Amino acid sequence: MATLTFLGGTGQVTGSCYLLETTAGRILLDCGLFQGGKKIEEQNTQDFAFDPAKIDAVVLSHAHLDHCGRLPKLAKEGFRGAIYLTPASFPLLELMLKDSAHLLLKDTEWENKRRERAGKKLLEPLYTLEDVEKVLTLRRAIPYHELSDILPGVSLSFHEAGHILGSAIVRLRIKEHAQTKTLVFSGDLGNITDPLLCDPEIITEADVLLLESTYGDRDHKPLLHTLDEFRDALAEAAQSGGNVIIPAFAVGRTQDLIYWLGKLQRRGDLPQQKIYLDSPMAISASRIYADHSGLFNLDDPEFTRMAPHGWHAWLPGLIYSETAEESMAINRIAGGVIVIAGSGMCNGGRIRHHLKYNLWRHNAHIIIAGYQAEGTLGRLIVDGQKQRLKILGTDVNVAAKIHTLGALSAHADQSQLLAWAEHFKQPKPSLYLVHGEHNAALSLQTCFKRNGWPANIPVSGQKITL
Repeated sequence: MATLTFLGGTGQVTGSCYLLETTAGRILLDCGLFQGGKKIEEQNTQDFAFDPAKIDAVVLSHAHLDHCGRLPKLAKEGFRGAIYLTPASFPLLELMLKDSAHLLLKDTEWENKRRERAGKKLLEPLYTLEDVEKVLTLRRAIPYHELSDILPGVSLSFHEAGHILGSAIVRLRIKEHAQTKTLVFSGDLGNITDPLLCDPEIITEADVLLLESTYGDRDHKPLLHTLDEFRDALAEAAQSGGNVIIPAFAVGRTQDLIYWLGKLQRRGDLPQQKIYLDSPMAISASRIYADHSGLFNLDDPEFTRMAPHGWHAWLPGLIYSETAEESMAINRIAGGVIVIAGSGMCNGGRIRHHLKYNLWRHNAHIIIAGYQAEGTLGRLIVDGQKQRLKILGTDVNVAAKIHTLGALSAHADQSQLLAWAEHFKQPKPSLYLVHGEHNAALSLQTCFKRNGWPANIPVSGQKITL
C-alpha cells in the first residue's frame, strides 16, 4: 500500500518535501530549503528523515529554492536517482542552485572568520558547487501533459501552475495490487492576474490532493487598485526626489515588475527614467524567460509581439547592473531612480545594501511586492518595525515610506484556491493543506469545511496511506 510522509512545507510556507513510498520504490516530491529566521533555517542542516541513497527519484514542481534548494544536500549524501522537471525549469534549476551554493559559501566564510577569532569550531557550507554539479547531471525534462513512467507502476504528468516559468501541478498515478490511485500536488498555484503566464490548469480527478495555502487567509487587493498604488508611489517618490527600492524574487516577480513598469511607461505614468536591475541572477532569469516566451499568455498583443526581442525592447530605461562595482555605484545615487534587487524577502543579496543606504531617508520609498515569511528582514519592515533594524552589521532606523502591493503576488489567493479546487469531481479527494503558516491554513480549512469538504492540516512527520 502506497504511503505519503509530510517532511516539509507543513505549518510554514517553505521547506517543501514529501516522501511517496510504493512497492516499486521511493519518490520525493520537492526537496526545498527552509527559509525565514535562524531557528527555521537550522532545519536545513538536520539529517534527512530517510536515507538519500535509497530515494529512486525526485519530482520537482518548480525551481524556487523553497522547493529545490536542498537537492544538492540530497546528492551530497548519496542520492543518484533522476530528477524530473519541466523543460523551462531545466535551466532555472541550474541558475538557482549555483547562486545558492555561492551565497552559502560566502555566508560560511564570513561566519568562520568570526568563529576563528572566538576559538570556535569552524563550519562547512550546507553544500558546494561540486554538489550542485552532481544534481545537474540527474535532470530529466518532461513537457507539460506528457505521461511518463518513472517507476514500475508509477506514471507522472506535469500541468501548468502559472506561478513562475516552468512551474507545474504534479499528477502521479500509482498502480498497486490492481488498483490505481491518483495523487495531485498543486505546487505553488499562480495568481490569475499574472501578466505573463497562463492560468493554473484545471484538474478534475484525484484520490489525494496536496494544496498550497500560502494566502489561505486572505484575498489580494484588486489588480487595478494595486497598479494605481504602484503608479502613485512612483509619482510620490519622483516628487520627493527619493529612490524607489523594490525587493524582488529573481525568478517570477522581477519579470512581472518589468512588465508593469513597461505598461506604466507606455501610459506616461513612469516618471523615473532609469530602472536598475541589480541582480545577476535576476538578469539571467530574465534572459531565460525571454528564451521561453512561447509559454507566455497572449493577453497583451503588443507585449506578445515584443517579448522575443528581450526586456530592453519593452522597457528602454532598464539597466542591467551585473558587477559588484556597478551595484556599489548605485548606492551613491541619492534619488530619482528605481532599484530592483534580491533577495525577495531581504534576507540576503544586494537588496540589503540598498536598504541600508535608503531606509533611513525620509524621501525614499520601499515597495514590497511579494510574500514575506516570518523571521525575515522583509517581514520586520512590513510589520512596521521602525528602529534599530540590523542590516549588514549596522543599526538602521526606518524613515522611508513603505508600500505593500498585494495583488502582484505570484500566489493564488484564498478565493482563487477555493475556485481551483472546486473543479474536482465527486467523490472529492482527501485534501491536505500545505505551504501555509498555521493561521492561513486554518482559515482555508474553515472555508472548505463550510463547503462540506473536510480539509486536513498535516504536521511534520505525519504519514498517510493513499
